[in-house]
Amino acid sequence: MLDSLSLAYSNNPSLNAQRSKTRSTDEGVAIAMSGYRPQISASASVSRSTLEASRTSTVNTLQGSQPTGYALVPVTVTGTSTNTYYPKSVSLSLVQPIWHGFQTANSVKQSEAAVRAQRELTRSTEQDVLFDAAQVFMDVIRDTAIVSLRETNVKFLTEQVRAARDRFNVGEGTKTDVAQADARLQLAISQLNAARATVNASRATFRQVVGIEPKRLTGSIPIEKLLPKSVQAGLEFAQGGHPGILAGVSNIDVAAFNVKVLEAELMPSVNLQASASRSVDPSPGTNWQNSTQIGVNVTVPLYQGGAEYARIRQAKENLGTARIQLDVTRDQVRQAVIATWGQLEAASASVIAAKAQVDAAQLALDGVIQEQRVGQRTTLDVLNAQNELIDAQVNQVTADRNRVVAAFSLASAVGKLSAENLRLKVVRVNPEEHFEQVRDKWFGLRTPDGR
Repeated sequence: MLDSLSLAYSNNPSLNAQRSKTRSTDEGVAIAMSGYRPQISASASVSRSTLEASRTSTVNTLQGSQPTGYALVPVTVTGTSTNTYYPKSVSLSLVQPIWHGFQTANSVKQSEAAVRAQRELTRSTEQDVLFDAAQVFMDVIRDTAIVSLRETNVKFLTEQVRAARDRFNVGEGTKTDVAQADARLQLAISQLNAARATVNASRATFRQVVGIEPKRLTGSIPIEKLLPKSVQAGLEFAQGGHPGILAGVSNIDVAAFNVKVLEAELMPSVNLQASASRSVDPSPGTNWQNSTQIGVNVTVPLYQGGAEYARIRQAKENLGTARIQLDVTRDQVRQAVIATWGQLEAASASVIAAKAQVDAAQLALDGVIQEQRVGQRTTLDVLNAQNELIDAQVNQVTADRNRVVAAFSLASAVGKLSAENLRLKVVRVNPEEHFEQVRDKWFGLRTPDGR
């Protein structure tokens, strides 16, 4: 079982998808942190400009003829001039947020709370996957054992049919004995086929959860060390350690900080702005031009249509929902602990009763067979005793499975079912490592794992 749970921890796609979602949530903190940092942009442009203008001028021209003579006479001349030039410019601008009503600080806290909630959801998925792996492990063992019992039953009944026919042929039995034995044999064959179908389904589920085909499944994990000493102890631990409850607490923080982030939209914002630019050939007659600018921009929102107020009211309602949902989760966890505690107690008692039933059924079958040989029992008595033994053995196998599954279910209900507590031989996935790698990352497209 240890190897199966370890493989499920490392390879289960549902758990790996949840881990990927946690890494994605980590980036939300980096996004929120960007509100502290400057925004820098550069631009460049080049264009072609043509300036066409109309010009009017007065020109003195020589006019006249002989014999009167010549004279200078002013004449007005109208013409068009065209100038083509290529203005070019580059500019650099910087905006440094100074104060936005604590919006950035609350956004960072909100994102960190979302990370904590997502980690607990991943831990909850880890519990579910480990429980599913343990359950399907025991299902395969149970169903394989039942197939073996059904095969033994078919062999036994085949022998009973042969013996009944032999007795009928020598006149010591009746045709009814043969028919009864054959009917039980056909029922046993049907049950065997159904058991084989069930074990195939369990093996397929094992492949889905663990990631490999089941082979020889042996071994167990001392799960009892993770179980509470009493139902009250389980309830107390679960209220402070169950991942569902811890996720609910973090979700309340997310909703509370969201209210503060939205309230910051009603407050003034202050930004430091700076820019520098250089232009070449900006206009006819100008070769170049430089300009710089630095200043503080203060924006005071007065009224933005009312949507900002609606968003704040909506966020407060979502906060109330998160608090109610936490109460719901606490009640669900309490119910699960009490229910699984009862299931474990019932399963443990069933194991003892099933073993006693098997011992008694085996003793009864041996006695009936001996009594049949001396004529004190009929074939039907033997068939009934064999059927009771098989049922008792199936009950014992099922009870053993139910006890182990109930123990894992209780460990999950109190929040203790984890790779660390089970001491699985796996490479532990530490979400803190990825979080620290991306939390204060200023730039870069590659993820920490190189994608």
